[in-house]
Amino acid sequence: MVIATLVVVLVFVPLFALPGIEGRLFVPLGIAYITSILASMVVALTVTPVMCFYLLPRMKRISHGDSFLVTWLKKWDKRLLLASFDHARPLLLGACGLLLLAVATVPFFPRAFLPAFNEGTLTISLLLNPGTSLEESNRIGRLAETAILTVPEVKSVGRRTGRAELDEHAEGVHSSELDVDLKPSERTKEAIMADIRAQLAPLPAVALLGQPISHRLDHLLSGVRAQIAIKIFGDDLDTLRGQAASLREQLLLIPGLTDLQIEKQVLIPQIKIRLDYTKAALYGISPGQLLSSLETLTEGDTVTQIIDGNKRFNLVVRLPDNERNPQGLANMLIDSPHGRIPLSRVASIEEDDGPNQIGRENSRRRIVIAANTDGSDLSAVVTQIRQTIAATPLPEGYFINLEGQFQAQEQATRLIALLSLVSFSLIFMVLYSRYRSSRLALMIMGNIPMALIGSVAAMWLADISLSVASLVGFITLTGIATRNGILKISHYINLCKFEGETFGKDMIVRGSLERLTPVLMTALVAAFALFPLLLAADAPGKEILHPVAVVIFGGLVSSTLLDTLLTPLMFWLYGQAPLNMLLEDKSDDAF
Repeated sequence: MVIATLVVVLVFVPLFALPGIEGRLFVPLGIAYITSILASMVVALTVTPVMCFYLLPRMKRISHGDSFLVTWLKKWDKRLLLASFDHARPLLLGACGLLLLAVATVPFFPRAFLPAFNEGTLTISLLLNPGTSLEESNRIGRLAETAILTVPEVKSVGRRTGRAELDEHAEGVHSSELDVDLKPSERTKEAIMADIRAQLAPLPAVALLGQPISHRLDHLLSGVRAQIAIKIFGDDLDTLRGQAASLREQLLLIPGLTDLQIEKQVLIPQIKIRLDYTKAALYGISPGQLLSSLETLTEGDTVTQIIDGNKRFNLVVRLPDNERNPQGLANMLIDSPHGRIPLSRVASIEEDDGPNQIGRENSRRRIVIAANTDGSDLSAVVTQIRQTIAATPLPEGYFINLEGQFQAQEQATRLIALLSLVSFSLIFMVLYSRYRSSRLALMIMGNIPMALIGSVAAMWLADISLSVASLVGFITLTGIATRNGILKISHYINLCKFEGETFGKDMIVRGSLERLTPVLMTALVAAFALFPLLLAADAPGKEILHPVAVVIFGGLVSSTLLDTLLTPLMFWLYGQAPLNMLLEDKSDDAF
C-alpha cells in the first residue's frame, strides 16, 4: 500500500514544474490529489485496521462466499487464463500491436493549449482607425449593438468605448469592447460566433471575437487579444506596414483563419518641431531645457491642486488651444541669454503625418497581425501559417515571430514529456528497491501502456483535443494503472512465500482470481466518481476537468481488462527467476 501510494505521488511530480497559466491551473489539482492519497493511506494504516478488529467479528454474513456476479466473472476469468497460457507470446505481441496503433494515431489529434471554454458570454473588441472621434466611435458602437442583438441567442449587450490613461489596458476612443450575454441554444458556440461576425462585417471596423477568460489568457500569453499573434520585427515603420499588409493578403487564403487584422499603426496628422542645434547654441539655449518647456506648454503640466470642500481639481498649465498650431508655436517667445526670441529662429515647425504609435518588444520595433480560428484545428491552421511565413521573403534585418496558445501548448507538451520520463525513472527505482528485480518492476509498469490504449480510444470517441488537460489525465492514470500491477504481483509472491504455493499455472490462476474483486472494485469506484464529469462535456466550468475524466475513464477500462489477462501471462513467461530469488530471502516481510 505504501509503495502504491508513493508511486501515485511520484506520478504527479511533473505538474509542480509546469510554469505559467498551466501551472496555476493544474498545480492545485496535484496538491489536492496528493493530499487526498496520503490522507487515505494514513486512514488505511491506522483507522481501518481498528474498525476491522471491532466490526468484522460481528458480521453475520462474513463467510457467505462470492456473489452470483463475482462467481460468474471468476469462472470466465479462469477459463480465459487457462486457454491463454499456451498462446502467451502471441497475445502479448497483439497487445503491443494495439499500443503501436494507438500511439500512431496521436499525431493526428487536433491540438490546443487548453480545452475550448464554454463561458456563456462573448467579448468582442471593435477597433476603428486611430483618431476617430468619440461621437463617431459611439455611433458605430450603437450600430454594432443593434446588429448583434439580431442574433437569436444574444440576451444582452454591454459596451465600453475607450479606456482611461491610468487603466492597465489604456485605449483610445477608437477602441470599444462589447460584452455579449448568450442564451442556451442548440447551435454550437462556433456557429453563433460566425453569425455575429456576419452581422458586424458591414461596419467600418475590425472585430475580434473571444470569451472573457480565454480572451485574457490569450493576452497574457502573447500580449495580443487573439489566439494567434504574428509579430514582424524591423527598423522602418513603412516597411513593417508594407510587409504586414502583404502577409495578411496571403494569410486570408488559409481556411479556418478568422478575425485577421493588422495592428492599428496608421499615419495621423502631427505637428513636428525640429530643433536646429547650431542656432540654439548661438543663442545660448539648452536643447534639453527647451524641449522640456515645449512638452509642458503643448501637453500640459499639473502644477498644483485646487481644493473646494471635498472636491479636488488639478491646475494644468499649457498653451491655449488657438496657440497650439504651427503658426502659434512658431511665434511663441522663448527665453535666451540675449532676450526673448520666437521659436521659429531655432526650430522648424511643420504639419506632417506620423505614426499614431510605435510598438516595441525586446527593444525592436514591431507590428502585429492578430487572428483567431473559427473552431478548426488550431495546430493545422498554425502549420499552414508557418508554411506561408517560410515562403515569404523579408528584407535584410527583418524577421517574424509566431506566438499564441499553440506555442504555450508545444512548450507545455515538451516539458511534461521530459518530466514524465524523470517521473517514470523514479517509479522504476521505487519498484526495483521493493522487489529487487527489474523484470517485476517492468511487469508492474506494463499496465501504463495498457491504459494508454483505452485513453486514446476514448479521446477519439469523445472528440477530445490533445491539450494540457488531457496530458494531466494521462499523468493521473499512470498511478492508478500501476497500482493494479502491484496488487497482483505482490499477491503472487505472497502465495508462494506464505501459503505453500509453487510457481505454475495453478498459482497464477488462483492469485488472479483472488485479486479480481479488489481490482474491479478499485476501477469501478474511480469510474463512478468520474461519471458527473463525463456527462458534463458542455457545462460551463467543467471544460478543463472533462478531458481529464475522459482520459482516466478510457484508460481504466483498457488497463483493467488487459491487466486481467496480460499481467498473469507476463508473470508466467518472465516471473519465475525473480520469484525464486525473492523466496530465498527467509524474512517474514510480506510483499
